[in-house]
Amino acid sequence: MKKLKTLPELRTIVARARGKGRTIVLANGGFDLVHAGHVRYLRAAKACGDILIVALNSDSSIRKLKGPGRPILPEDERAGILAAFEFVDYLTIFAEPNVEKILLALKPDVHAKGSDYTKATVPERATVLSYGGRIAIAGGPKIRSTSEVIPRILRKAAARRPGRSAARA
Repeated sequence: MKKLKTLPELRTIVARARGKGRTIVLANGGFDLVHAGHVRYLRAAKACGDILIVALNSDSSIRKLKGPGRPILPEDERAGILAAFEFVDYLTIFAEPNVEKILLALKPDVHAKGSDYTKATVPERATVLSYGGRIAIAGGPKIRSTSEVIPRILRKAAARRPGRSAARA
């Protein structure tokens, strides 16, 4: 997967891009069961600059954040899905509880977060401001979350069990 990079590789890419006057944007998340809200968020994040880097939570970090049974899709599959989006330029996978290490290493011009945050509630706010970056809230109102989609899928699957008619589902 050509878009998946290590942090040292991204440092080199970012340095070259900055030398050309490009604006670097970092977005992050688990992106488990990608849905329309994720697409809106990432497309809007890309509109904040020239190069969009997506930091993807590793399987182990999602388990710590979301609990047992998560992620639904393993990190390599989630990375493959995100890499297919033309508006995602690069990806990296991280295991830490937040993206502060990546922010400090790359110092993106913009740290884009979804609309479940405000500029004041972004966990990495102080880190971004410490190096002169800015925060952007991207993607419009939050209409979906994977944590809400999973129970819906389970209800629909239970309604379709053998012995039940599909019309009742």
